[in-house]
Amino acid sequence: MRIVTLSPPLIIKGKEKGRFSKDSRSPAVSKGGCVYYPFWLAYATGLLEQEGHNVRLIDAPAREMTEEQSIKSTIDYNPELIVIQTVTASFYNDIKIAEKIKGLVPEAFIVLSGDHVTAIPTESLKESDAISAVIVGELDFAARDLAFAIEQEHDLGTVDGLVWKKGIPQKEQIVYNAPREQATGEMLDQLPFVSKVYKKHLVIEDYFYPSVLYPEVTLWTGRGCKFRCTFCKYPQTITGHDYRARSVKNVVDEFEWISKNLPQVKDIMIEDDTFTQDRERAIAICKEIIRRELQVTWTVNARADVPLEVMEWMKKAGCRLMCVGFESATQEILNNIKKGTTVQKIQQFMKDTKQAKMLVHGCFMLGNRGETKATIQKTVAFAKELEPDTAQFFPLMVYPGTEAYEWAKKEGYLTTQKWNEWLLPDG
Repeated sequence: MRIVTLSPPLIIKGKEKGRFSKDSRSPAVSKGGCVYYPFWLAYATGLLEQEGHNVRLIDAPAREMTEEQSIKSTIDYNPELIVIQTVTASFYNDIKIAEKIKGLVPEAFIVLSGDHVTAIPTESLKESDAISAVIVGELDFAARDLAFAIEQEHDLGTVDGLVWKKGIPQKEQIVYNAPREQATGEMLDQLPFVSKVYKKHLVIEDYFYPSVLYPEVTLWTGRGCKFRCTFCKYPQTITGHDYRARSVKNVVDEFEWISKNLPQVKDIMIEDDTFTQDRERAIAICKEIIRRELQVTWTVNARADVPLEVMEWMKKAGCRLMCVGFESATQEILNNIKKGTTVQKIQQFMKDTKQAKMLVHGCFMLGNRGETKATIQKTVAFAKELEPDTAQFFPLMVYPGTEAYEWAKKEGYLTTQKWNEWLLPDG
């Protein structure tokens, strides 16, 4: 089967906005130039190819493709199935592009994926006749099963995690299939290395994290996060709160593949919500990197609770930097957002990072429940006291499916519920 996995360009008031970072936890056109890899689409692309399908992955924002170019690249492939990733801020934009594509390849089955449609699937499906279904939850194995069902002309009701339209447009029903079980660690080991997908389909130099050495690649070693932060969208919508991890061998095998096949790469970004939540596994990965004598540099997302011993092993194995969410200096706010830590633990963590000689990119949030001008000033002073190597100060961004969104909606803080107003005119 011929399949296109597509991240459409972001268009605001008729103008393409270039490097829209869709897989970021707060998708936008970053003023710092940050561009995430399309990792959801990339993992799905790799699995679909492994199953024998012919797949074209198009990341229009990263390539700065125009609407016309992205549509032409899609229809020239003559796809039978088109998987479009969408997010809250680009939802209406993506729908319009899907409608134009559908008009040119009317027989193609178009499915939407992502956290937005996972949170509100019925509302999303009702927006356009061009959309036949949405995938709720993780994309890769659901896309595999959907492609198989379409190719073999099986009942779409057999595809777990699919919400779809059944019947003719005038009398169609929206059908909810059985929920999809989360992919286990063993299943994640079955996925092709996403770095191989990047090399085949993308341009490595298109992607950039300000806190990570350039050029870099981004991958997952596991999905899900056992913590319950109210603002964090992926665990609340797609990946859940059970950490499901790839085997140590599988992870280090990919590190080794990158070192041999992508020599230009200077950093490996581990995008797990919290790589360090399984400390024994983190140490085991470090020991295996050291045993193989791999000369790799890597970066992780972590919480401010990593013991000194774990940091020391990470440092020995080439870990350069941890991206850490400190969020606030006020304990009440940390409690309100279910951060599960204390100001004192954060302070001790930073002392330990300096002993381990580990770099820290500190993330601070403004606008959570309980925030005042005084607590904001306290957080800024706290950031100076902690002395992370780099820092970002981010307003709370709320998305459907998160506790933060429901709180903001209940309190009347949302000035709009029109998704195309989720970003400023500059993106």
